[in-house]
Amino acid sequence: MMIATHFIRSAAALLAAATLASHAAAPRPNLIFILADDLAQGDLGCYGQRLIQTPNLDRMAAEGMRFTQAYCGTSVCAPSRASLLTGLHTGHCPIRANREIQPEGQMPLPAGTMTVAKLLKEAGYATACIGKWGMGMFDTTGSPLKVGFDFFFGYNCQRHAHSYFPTYLYRNDQRFELPGNDGKGVGRTYAQNLIADETLAWVRAHRDQPFFLFYAVTLPHGRHEIDDLGIYADKPWTPLQKTYAAQVTRLDSDIGRLLALLQELNLDHRTLVIVSGDNGSSFAPNSEIGRLFNQTMGGRLRGYKRSLYEGGLRQACIARWPGVVPAGRVCDQPWAFWDFLPTAAELAGARLPKGFKTDGLSIVSLLKGGKAPKRDYFYWELHEAQPVQAIRFGKWKTVKNGPNAPLELYNLETDMAESRNLARAEPRLVARAARLMKQARVDDPNWPLTALGRSATGSPRSAVPAK
Repeated sequence: MMIATHFIRSAAALLAAATLASHAAAPRPNLIFILADDLAQGDLGCYGQRLIQTPNLDRMAAEGMRFTQAYCGTSVCAPSRASLLTGLHTGHCPIRANREIQPEGQMPLPAGTMTVAKLLKEAGYATACIGKWGMGMFDTTGSPLKVGFDFFFGYNCQRHAHSYFPTYLYRNDQRFELPGNDGKGVGRTYAQNLIADETLAWVRAHRDQPFFLFYAVTLPHGRHEIDDLGIYADKPWTPLQKTYAAQVTRLDSDIGRLLALLQELNLDHRTLVIVSGDNGSSFAPNSEIGRLFNQTMGGRLRGYKRSLYEGGLRQACIARWPGVVPAGRVCDQPWAFWDFLPTAAELAGARLPKGFKTDGLSIVSLLKGGKAPKRDYFYWELHEAQPVQAIRFGKWKTVKNGPNAPLELYNLETDMAESRNLARAEPRLVARAARLMKQARVDDPNWPLTALGRSATGSPRSAVPAK
């Protein structure tokens, strides 16, 4: 009897050791974050869109998790992307607005900025940014090649990325020309075709090692240009409506190509893919696009790009990782872009550098079907014509539309559309929000809370507010 018991215990111990060894030897997941420029929740079929076809993203949602409260960094391009990559919300992020630099580029990330790309590269990942950058030209501290990316392809400058028929693109820091393109909507080469092909080639070349791909697609941002209207050519719509729909469907088909490649390379079960917009739609609800395509989903979300209402901050967002992310789940729990860095660190087994403090919290448990991490608040600010701020704590959301504007208060649990301002009825909550807003941010001479919202001392290389 004692011999049998000893044998059972030994076998159990060996099995446990083998299981631990198996987990330790399990390959670290590939990480792909696809950021679609100005994509709205209401643009996708899985969120209720009926006129624009998005079969690949709809299938991705059916095979993964669709989020209803995934928040961007803030509601314009550069600071939202900076928040995603640095793990900092815009009360701490070094970029808090679009700031153009002439003749090309945007205000750069400062020297020494920690990014998710740098973190993963140091952990042994191959890293690439393909698409659009917008956080520093190659001769600045914000070059993608200086903040952790091994490879870059596409547009560095956001302003340059407004053209889908540009006269040139970049491979790493080397410019190459696109003969036949005029940069004004006419040409032989549609840039997204090159960007999509380069993305597939890079993934194929790095199939045998863990990789991080930041696929920053310009679609469906304006200028609204497309090389083929496809199934929308004969629709009884305006030219802009046809083009916009074709841009969203092109985005969908290119993501479908990438997902198909992962399956072909047997990387499906080793790859977390997240697709998200970078801010809300650039169209007002009563606009030519907003009316036809119902981007606010029946008025359920207020606001759009450059506002800090939910329509400017909540993103179309889907996560897929077969066997890990539960299939077909719709998740109403909130998280934000600055959570991506600690999430990637946990998945990659990477340690955060000593002295680096992220505003984010890992959402690995959420992705696996658990709960979102508990936190005190979400915070946003944006410096355009004037600085605006917003903070969410629990079910409460406060918006401050300018340095001298009163605080508005909304109960998102009962009023997702932010239609009933409860500030007068809830002065204690307003006071709490004001305290949290002050606590959440660090003063920066480039981002003062003044009426102009511009640096008193000037930004590097004569940066100016972007149009």
